[in-house]
Amino acid sequence: MIRKTMRLTLPGLFLVLSSLLIAASPDPSQPPIEQATLLGALKLDGELFHVQGLELDSRRIWVTSVDLTNRKAYLHAFDRGTGKLLRRLELTDGVRYHPGGISISGGSIWVPVAEMRANSSAVLVEIDADSLTVRRRIHVSDHLGCVAASGTTLVSGNWDSKLLYIFDLTKKVPVRTVPNPSGTHYQDMKFVGDQLVAGGSLTLWSGAVDWIDWPTMTVRRTLRAGAVGPVRSYTGEGMAIEGRDLYVLPEDGPSRMFHFRLDAAG
Repeated sequence: MIRKTMRLTLPGLFLVLSSLLIAASPDPSQPPIEQATLLGALKLDGELFHVQGLELDSRRIWVTSVDLTNRKAYLHAFDRGTGKLLRRLELTDGVRYHPGGISISGGSIWVPVAEMRANSSAVLVEIDADSLTVRRRIHVSDHLGCVAASGTTLVSGNWDSKLLYIFDLTKKVPVRTVPNPSGTHYQDMKFVGDQLVAGGSLTLWSGAVDWIDWPTMTVRRTLRAGAVGPVRSYTGEGMAIEGRDLYVLPEDGPSRMFHFRLDAAG
């Protein structure tokens, strides 16, 4: 009886799926990123897996990736000028092998490493950016997929960033959560002055970058992003920002870091 019912409903299921795919297919008129000019792309020369997070300092490009086949989490350092791989650090923590979006603050790189499922567990790892030694670990009873760091404050999104966890590293204020103020599934976020800049996906073929006032969590600006491939948006994975220079890393290895110049905010 169950098999017969499944046979009868499969055509309808395929019709529904086809309709959804057509409705969500890439829009050829959508620019790579709104109000932004593509200046170039740097090929990263070194082994990368499924790319997750991106961060920059004056000399290095930092990338997290997950080796899904072997269930391993990695942090990679590339030369900012040449794209050559400099170092790689494994961050696998038992069943936690999914690293996420990353952030640099005060000489430390913060990386979430989580189980590969929602409503699970994660550890926020603070790593010295020069020695790559672990400074501390913060265990959390939820999947965390991105983190922004500024001084003694961390903001970290769970699965699809439906909730944002706010940590006070002085421990004077308990951990609290706030709902995502946007429909964007944040993958990478950074503190920029008194705002959070967060990028992620909306569908398989589209994404967005949001500018969110801190600490009110009010979205002030949103730029939509188009597709770079058949099933990925420009902002669906790693993102970093320096002034009006926006960098995104949407592709798994072999990867290219795309450099955009943002128009002045209106």
